[in-house]
Amino acid sequence: MSKNPPTPSITADYAQRVTDDLSANRTEQERVRAELARLQDELVRLEESEQVLTKMQEVLGTTPKQTAKKGKGSKTAAVPAARRSNGKTAAGKTGTTTGRKTSKKAASPKKPGEPTWLELANAHLTAQSEPKSAAEVSAALTEAHPERTVQVTVVRNTLEQGVAQGLFERSKQGRSVFYSPVVAASTQSGS
Repeated sequence: MSKNPPTPSITADYAQRVTDDLSANRTEQERVRAELARLQDELVRLEESEQVLTKMQEVLGTTPKQTAKKGKGSKTAAVPAARRSNGKTAAGKTGTTTGRKTSKKAASPKKPGEPTWLELANAHLTAQSEPKSAAEVSAALTEAHPERTVQVTVVRNTLEQGVAQGLFERSKQGRSVFYSPVVAASTQSGS
């Protein structure tokens, strides 16, 4: 009869552990949701700030008109335009139709004879001694090519395209993603 009391005690211990784990899981979900909401709000503020700065640049006449197109289409930065092709998913967002139209224009600021984003990103990463984030690559391309409109989302998509083609390697360090050229693939293709 001494075997009966330990069974309910063990069951109660496991039940308490499961309850504690479930509670911790739900708390973590709430924390992540709050962080996601904060980051989305921050992104909206940054996009609005970018629009104001772009308009100021346009008024001052210090940038080509393509930059203004980028500013109008920046509201679609959170979700790529291809996912909004039906226009229904972003019905609550302002400028959805305008964002869709301008993102088509902003996606091809390349003039004939200019290198593609993939070529520019590849050249930049190949010259680097350490992996770079999409934001770092975007900043470097903005500095190196002020005549072209550089969007972080376009650069990130280009880097992911390079990963898919085997040109770049993606590595994660915590929550950050870094890209570097695939050295072995480029030397083998040159042979």
